[in-house]
Amino acid sequence: MPRFKLYHSILALGLLGGLSACDKDFEEVNTNPNASTNANPDLLFSQAILKGNYVLDRTYFYTSYLGAGMYVQHFANYKDASLAGMGDKYGINDLYQGFYFTYLYPNVLENLRQCMEGAEKAGHMNKVATARIWRVLHFQRLTDLYGDVPYKNALKGYPENEFLPTYDPQSEIYDGLLTELDQAISALQAGAPTFGAADFIYQGDVAKWKKFGYSLMLRLAMRMTKIDENKARTWAQKAIAGGVIEQAADNAAVKYFNTGQVYNFNPVAYEIGAQDYKADAYGDANVEGGKFSKAFIDFLRDNNDPRLPVMAVTYNGTTPDTTSSIAKGLPSGTLNKPNNFKTFSEPNPATILRYDAPLLVLTNAEMSFLLSEAALRGWTNANTASAYFKNGIENNMRNWARFGAAGVIAEQRITDYTTAHPLNTGGSFNDQMNQIHSQFWVALLLDELECFANWRRTGYPVLTPTNAPGNQTGGVIPRRFPYLQTERSNNKTAYEAALARQGADNLLTRVWWDKQ
Repeated sequence: MPRFKLYHSILALGLLGGLSACDKDFEEVNTNPNASTNANPDLLFSQAILKGNYVLDRTYFYTSYLGAGMYVQHFANYKDASLAGMGDKYGINDLYQGFYFTYLYPNVLENLRQCMEGAEKAGHMNKVATARIWRVLHFQRLTDLYGDVPYKNALKGYPENEFLPTYDPQSEIYDGLLTELDQAISALQAGAPTFGAADFIYQGDVAKWKKFGYSLMLRLAMRMTKIDENKARTWAQKAIAGGVIEQAADNAAVKYFNTGQVYNFNPVAYEIGAQDYKADAYGDANVEGGKFSKAFIDFLRDNNDPRLPVMAVTYNGTTPDTTSSIAKGLPSGTLNKPNNFKTFSEPNPATILRYDAPLLVLTNAEMSFLLSEAALRGWTNANTASAYFKNGIENNMRNWARFGAAGVIAEQRITDYTTAHPLNTGGSFNDQMNQIHSQFWVALLLDELECFANWRRTGYPVLTPTNAPGNQTGGVIPRRFPYLQTERSNNKTAYEAALARQGADNLLTRVWWDKQ
């Protein structure tokens, strides 16, 4: 049983026992005169940022690293699918694949519900709007991963006593999220109270939250290109006109530290470092048998990409070597630990595994690539597809400097790379989409949920699936995560209604926007 459900079960039993023993003067006796009856919106928002950024509790490790990150072949491992149930062998593990669903509602979305409620009571509408935008991001991730999920009737356990919420169709969730963004952005006003220092992303900068909101709007709009191109174009043009993130100063990022409690540490570095790439493993004793994938390293090395030594190292004894010529990725689908396992490349401890590395939530690189596609489709006249494509590569390369000295890429190397790799404007639409989204794939390293969603939408880069013994897809790269087992029993009616609309609860059923 997941921890939060176990906790509430124990709590409920304890309350029932106490009530059966004695209920005389219960309210008077059990009221803490020193406790506040109103939650602190600022504290709740800070918690929602930290929890929403996969802090601790294995959220990133299970969902992004072992799941999405291995499906899109940023990473690979040698563990058996029938044993681990995750990784690049396409197995099923209820705990791992259901964990995000289990975790997000009580730890992030409920905090935001209370935060918005408290901020609204205080008349702080900037806080309500900001929390609402942050809420959209997490519902977007949730529905993109599973498909239909509780949305309209979610989080009504208190005070409405709605404990078995229906699952909303993903098409309706998307409509709701886009409307929420539109309303929240419009509600942001300069000069009104903000979260200030409690906002670990923009410190209450309303103009930057507007850009973040419009950037989310563009992301959601582009997700609909295969299922409803007219709606996608309408919302994309609205987002572009509003102004998305194009400058590094507007990137949505959370700063972390390498001292103090583990909550101060970059959650990606902490999770994959502690659970796979331990400091004393030196490339050989990796707990989950993880490495960068062959597809990923080959793409970087074959294109003489200056990001390769920034991202990857190969251990020479106890020394992490960044020499690109010796970089080598582990083939996806590898069974059993290779004798030369140590010689395969893994995340650079001087950049990716730094506890004080920033967590980049949404950046100008992502927006540039989406703008490039929008221009390719003829949806924007602000710039050409090739110019946005070039900006996307440059922005991503420069963003690595935020990871410390080892992440700095010389401007001449950036120029040399973009000069050698222009967008082939004479090629077909699909050829250019392949170029744009292959570079997007590189730029989205570490943001594995978004990479998994964008890969499913576009099909680029073209990846070769694995077909390991015990896999649950017949050798097809998964298209979604299955729901948690407990939903099948605890919320059976809503669960079965979702399956009747969406399809079987397995790894291959496509979500609404993932039209074949």
